[in-house]
Amino acid sequence: MTTITDRPDEKAERAPEGSGWLAAVKNVLDRPLTSYHILLGATGLLLVLGLLMVLSASSVLSYNINHGNQYAIFYRQLIWVGVGLPMAYVASRMTPRHFRMLSYLALLGSVFLLVLTYVPGLGKNVNGNTNWLSFGGPLQIQPSEFAKLALVMWCADLYARKQKLLTQWKHLLVPMVPVCGLVIALIIGQHDLGTSLVLMAVMIGMIWVVGAPTRLFIATIAVVGLIASYFVTAAQHRMDRLTNFMNPFADPSNVGWQAYHAFYALSTGGWWGVGIGNSRQKWGNLPEAHTDFIFAVIGEELGLIGSLTVLALFLTLAYAGVRIATRTTEPFIRYAAAGITVWIMAQTLVNLGAVIGLLPIVGIPLPLLSYGGSALLPTLIAIGMLLSFAKAEPGAQAALKETRRPLFGWLSSRRTPGRTGRENTRER
Repeated sequence: MTTITDRPDEKAERAPEGSGWLAAVKNVLDRPLTSYHILLGATGLLLVLGLLMVLSASSVLSYNINHGNQYAIFYRQLIWVGVGLPMAYVASRMTPRHFRMLSYLALLGSVFLLVLTYVPGLGKNVNGNTNWLSFGGPLQIQPSEFAKLALVMWCADLYARKQKLLTQWKHLLVPMVPVCGLVIALIIGQHDLGTSLVLMAVMIGMIWVVGAPTRLFIATIAVVGLIASYFVTAAQHRMDRLTNFMNPFADPSNVGWQAYHAFYALSTGGWWGVGIGNSRQKWGNLPEAHTDFIFAVIGEELGLIGSLTVLALFLTLAYAGVRIATRTTEPFIRYAAAGITVWIMAQTLVNLGAVIGLLPIVGIPLPLLSYGGSALLPTLIAIGMLLSFAKAEPGAQAALKETRRPLFGWLSSRRTPGRTGRENTRER
């Protein structure tokens, strides 16, 4: 008896149904410009959502302090976005060599600005933190936000130059840890523990990325943890925040006021939220609704679905950053991309953890969503750097040329008949 074998096309028809879409997803992820498009799309969506939620969350406060103009804070944020996007575009057109040339200048400049906050008349106290630099009138900046970007650039350049020496522990820690320690100390002196924690996370992340031994990595975490614990216990208001974090409902009318109303906002949002612009907590109950606690307003107005969408967008940013760092062969790009990703994700986790009650409230903005130009500008420049790095991935430049070619070809085809017509006219 003879057996009839399956034809190849019959075998293909019997293949698992899921293999088709899995292959399609893999094909998309294998494209050279995938990191570039993912990064650009997620950032654009977060920026648009951020503008929308700043408009909603700040409308009542803006109306009260700006003589009936409910759009004043939103207009200022719109201006910051208008300033930041060209800066991000310029950064996306630069090369790693340009960033390395600017790294030392950026570090020295940020340290200089941090020192100026200690000068009477220049340093401005906001909510107990003297971390703002006032130049008179409405112009003021927060130097610690720019120090995050400067420190990432400098550390990436330092480790790239010491690439062959990183097997020795002293080259892993010196001068990186002393310089980072100086910057963190200046920020702690401003009473800004939240930004200090983010920079500590960046320092630990950079040590891990360059491949530090496990013992050295754990020892660094332990030392940073002890330093952070000391500064938490050194100030009474930080201790109050820590004890309130353990039980935010113990004193809802005083220390627990902000956390209590953030929980209330999130709990009333339900699945789909109460609708954009319909938040109740922004009417004076929730402090810093348009800055540090904008995620609570998002949860109230857009519900659980909107909150999960925000989380998904940040996870998409993290995926793009890690993808860029792992696909490159250039050390500076690897370290800088990883450092930027650690910085943005650490700040996101600290902010979201405080809003949903998993971490103590330390007062830092949510990247790309919260109001504030000092936080937005360096973040957009960092995104521009990642876009520049994404274009350096294998095959990315060739793919960019291919995407431009159809446009140029269409333009040339539109011009050709005109030239031919003129030539025919001359022939006649």
